[in-house]
Amino acid sequence: MTGHVVVAPDKFKGTLTAPRVAAAVARGLRDVRPDLDVRCLPVADGGDGTVDAAVAAGFVRVGRWVTGPTGTPVPASFAVRGDTAVVEVAAASGLALLDRPAPMTATSKGTGELLRSAYDLGCRRVILGVGGSACTDGGKGMLEGLGDRDLRDVELVLATDVDNPLLGPRGAAAVYGPQKGATRQQVRELEARLRDWADEIDPSYADHPGAGAAGGIGFAALAVLGATTRPGIDVVLDLVGFADHLPGARLVITGEGSLDHQTAHGKAPAGVARASSGVPVVAVTGRCTVDPTGLGIEAAYTLLDVEPDLRRCLAAPEPVLRLLAGRIAADRLGE
Repeated sequence: MTGHVVVAPDKFKGTLTAPRVAAAVARGLRDVRPDLDVRCLPVADGGDGTVDAAVAAGFVRVGRWVTGPTGTPVPASFAVRGDTAVVEVAAASGLALLDRPAPMTATSKGTGELLRSAYDLGCRRVILGVGGSACTDGGKGMLEGLGDRDLRDVELVLATDVDNPLLGPRGAAAVYGPQKGATRQQVRELEARLRDWADEIDPSYADHPGAGAAGGIGFAALAVLGATTRPGIDVVLDLVGFADHLPGARLVITGEGSLDHQTAHGKAPAGVARASSGVPVVAVTGRCTVDPTGLGIEAAYTLLDVEPDLRRCLAAPEPVLRLLAGRIAADRLGE
């Protein structure tokens, strides 16, 4: 059989990491086509899972204890290869680290501590994935965590599709504050804090697209650290060398937990399909509520196609994914 298959899924949120999704799909493909050349390239959209994708692509994971969003120490990690580091806001300052909402007090200090650690290791190109933050502190905590490292000699790239400004009805407090547990009154208070912070630092950056990312971490990164922004999935595809694996490929398999109306807006499967340069793309997913062809995906294979019992799918998704991948091999990879 000529041609290889590229397996480039994102995580199934709350169920499987992207590397585990990719591994299950690869096993299922080889169950049906034992000699198949399968290239596993788990990806992410710049949010949580970005470090996992980098490690799967050959980066080294580095662990540190840092200040968590509530001020208590938490274990976190980032990824390093050469002079490049990949850092996730979610690892040190993420919502998943909270026992209960803390919209007024959550800090991004730990993110700054991870950036400082990467800098001290000699990294001068840093990818910062800004999804899943717990804080709305405008990046003030991040700058505190950096200490005297101003990162002037660092290329800092924010991996995000968020184009929200810092302030106003589309700003960090108004749009994302309620998702972090803020009441209407607290949103007003957070907005006032962010406005004062912007006036103190550089108000001209408050309207910059992406300034509202991660509770205003984007603002501090842009205004103080000289960061640039780039769509998260594009950054990750470059990190994992996706384009290098397309020549000679006969199929790309991507996926995530749900293909829905949000998928077209910066999510990994749409980005993978867009970058596949004419190689046919199919997706594995928990559920699909949109026409996949509108995303550049020829077909979506859902777990429920194999196991109609949703509880069983959630309890043991990897065997179901393996069977689903076998179906893809039979459908798409005939002699």
